[in-house]
Amino acid sequence: MKLKNSFFYTLREDVRDEDSVSSNLLVRGGFIKKSSAGVYMMMPMGVKVLNRIEAVIRDEMDATGAQELVMPALIPEDVYVASGRREGFGSSMFSLKDRKGQDYVLGPTHEELFASAAKMKIRSYKDMPFALYQMQTKYRDEPRPRYGLIRVREFVMKDSYTFDKDEAGLDEAYQKQFNAYKNIMDRLKLNYRIVRADTGVMGGLLSEEFQAITAIGEDILVLCDSCDLSSNIEVAPAVPEKPEPTDVRESVTLVETPHSRTIEEVTDFLKKDALSFVKTLIYSVDGKPYAVMVRGDRDVNETKLRKLLNASEVELAEPEMVMAATGAEVGFAGPIGIKCPLVADTEVTYMQNFIIGANKTGYHYTGVNQEDIKPDFIGDVRNISEGDICPVCGGRIHFAHGIEVGNTFKLGTKYSKAMGLQYLDQNNKLQDVWMGSYGIGPARAMAALVEQNADENGINWPAHIAPFQCAVVVISMKDEVQAQLGDQLHDALLKAGIDTVLDDRDERPGVKFKDMELIGVPFRITVGRKAKDGIVEIKPRVGDSIEVSVDEAVAEIQKLLESAK
Repeated sequence: MKLKNSFFYTLREDVRDEDSVSSNLLVRGGFIKKSSAGVYMMMPMGVKVLNRIEAVIRDEMDATGAQELVMPALIPEDVYVASGRREGFGSSMFSLKDRKGQDYVLGPTHEELFASAAKMKIRSYKDMPFALYQMQTKYRDEPRPRYGLIRVREFVMKDSYTFDKDEAGLDEAYQKQFNAYKNIMDRLKLNYRIVRADTGVMGGLLSEEFQAITAIGEDILVLCDSCDLSSNIEVAPAVPEKPEPTDVRESVTLVETPHSRTIEEVTDFLKKDALSFVKTLIYSVDGKPYAVMVRGDRDVNETKLRKLLNASEVELAEPEMVMAATGAEVGFAGPIGIKCPLVADTEVTYMQNFIIGANKTGYHYTGVNQEDIKPDFIGDVRNISEGDICPVCGGRIHFAHGIEVGNTFKLGTKYSKAMGLQYLDQNNKLQDVWMGSYGIGPARAMAALVEQNADENGINWPAHIAPFQCAVVVISMKDEVQAQLGDQLHDALLKAGIDTVLDDRDERPGVKFKDMELIGVPFRITVGRKAKDGIVEIKPRVGDSIEVSVDEAVAEIQKLLESAK
């Protein structure tokens, strides 16, 4: 490719409305351009990088025996109603009507359609196993799109599905896909961890996430200093901290705490540590109030709470619901006399002589003990904290942040039951098909690679992912020898199978060098004043330059690319 007459541009300054390193550099480098909130154009160089990532994914998917197809993005809403997921997706699903008034949605995911497609083949147990996959655009009405390609409303996903006659078959298919995902992450040269996660709206038996480690990651990963525990904070079990028991039993005492609503305000007013408090939060659980108790320094884990109560939706209650349940303003809720079901975190059951809200504006109770409260539910409903005891080995927990670039699900028979996907077994009896679901976001992987490989000069792509493996930069296009030699090197590199860009623009050398560093070309050949002597300079994007003869240049680039694998 030659730049002079191509669609190529870069931006010198940071982009004001981009809130991450990756989105800023990808926009500045001409890879993407924002169209609207959470929607991006994929520009020519972005397409080149995305194609390289997708090629790695396809290669590994094909190696598992999976076959590629393409599902529609425009889907009758009834499909998701039938599976019971329409309500779960709620307002995150784009909805529309056709001219006849029929309800359609833009597909956020395609489990239902894959189950429907599988019906075309599956009649008996002999028709399985098999696997299907696609690269398809998904649509989700994110309430707060951010971080460029990381949290968007329109994105390409590789999703694949396996179909088996029983759980043993699913386990085998899952492991095959799981290993393919590890190969993909390794080949993309991502720094990643695999963590257990919540199955969420997908449902099923198991969910594992492939998380690219980066400071901007929205997910909190729970890791252990002493063992290989890896979990998303949503599902990481928390070991209760048990205080030293005491024989001293205080009496429940009502104390005035004016203008003290938050834990910080109450602890400051009463001159007590947060470990002496139990905070009670009112949640709306499927539209009904529930009071949830955790130690004063802890946070409620809404995913765990939802699972404990077998609920669909969990969110903090509005002030009106809080006042109806407590009879007090927000900030004074407590378990004594509460007018709704009460949930206690397991850790609370070990506490003595603690402080709670009094369900009376401006008041708290001190000296509360277990006999004073009567929980309806007890369970692990708090977030694990850094420094907590590891639930596996007893070591200490630390956190990292990650971008979820892939996930794998054992769906079991959830979708086959909903969609009527069955087969006849060896005894001529109908059985439900066992399914697995597996997703990777190529554009998310692209953003994660930038986050992990950016420096002060721009993007430092892995060589096989970069938009070009080599750039030939001609210092002066007015110099006939330089211009001719640049053309020759460009053509020779292409002939050798090296994707090469020739910077033949009438720009200053410094501009050309900065542009090639910004877009992340791993190796640069500079054709300058020594061209007349048959000498050029080879410069890795990171590292020292060397001078070689023109005749040696192609072989040297090949050697460097080989060592970069």
